[in-house]
Amino acid sequence: MHLGRDRVIAAHEIRGLIVDPGPESCLETLLDALEAEPRALLLTHIHLDHAGASGALVERFPGLPVYVHEVGAPHLADPEKLLGSAARLYGAENMDRLWGRVVPVPEANLIALRGGEAVEGMRVAHTPGHASHHVCYLDEDLGDAYVGDVAGVRVPPAALTIPPTPPPEIDVEAWERTLDDLERRAPRRVAVIHFGVFDDVERHFAGLRETLHEWSERVGHGMDEPTFVAAARADVAGSDPEEVEAYARAAPFWHCYLGLERYWRKRARAAR
Repeated sequence: MHLGRDRVIAAHEIRGLIVDPGPESCLETLLDALEAEPRALLLTHIHLDHAGASGALVERFPGLPVYVHEVGAPHLADPEKLLGSAARLYGAENMDRLWGRVVPVPEANLIALRGGEAVEGMRVAHTPGHASHHVCYLDEDLGDAYVGDVAGVRVPPAALTIPPTPPPEIDVEAWERTLDDLERRAPRRVAVIHFGVFDDVERHFAGLRETLHEWSERVGHGMDEPTFVAAARADVAGSDPEEVEAYARAAPFWHCYLGLERYWRKRARAAR
């Protein structure tokens, strides 16, 4: 219920674990829905729509462990740079309304990950593409994969899967390698943050690959932002016309353009 709207941000609870608690602006909704006091936070990455409430939860539950990739951990302990980057994207005047308080997480609560670890009954996989510090959590007993943003955005009941590609760290090649890795692991279900849990895994990944490639190529061939946004809206409308705004809230199309445009500029600089 982000800003009072459903199907925007999910937090997944399993065996007392919370995968990506969301922003502090939605914290009361999360707390009301929890089955019990949480025993750990598993963060896929540190973007505010996924991890913004982490420090506020540690305030309430001081012994709460917070698992996060080692690159993201310092930015939870001292979120100044994280907040500055988010303010440039969303506008400083919108930060409180969108995300609420961003409380530093004490270093004693942080458990840094690299990928490959077994934690809290989950296998950790380093899964860059959306962000360099992105990880997924694989429940090898149940076959469920908690995949943050790297398995895309899909707003039920629509079937279309789109890539959330905000700046500054989009890496399309790394994302494709991550999808290869996740497909080899053959999860039974994928749990995404935007929005839900899906069991048609092969179809889900195939749709994401197709849209990631198409959107990347549009920007790479010089499409400007207004044209890209219009084309993305048309893609979503082709799936289910009533879901366009739901997708736009979960993954604003202009964010997607900016991240891909930065990706192609970085590639051009590297080639020079």
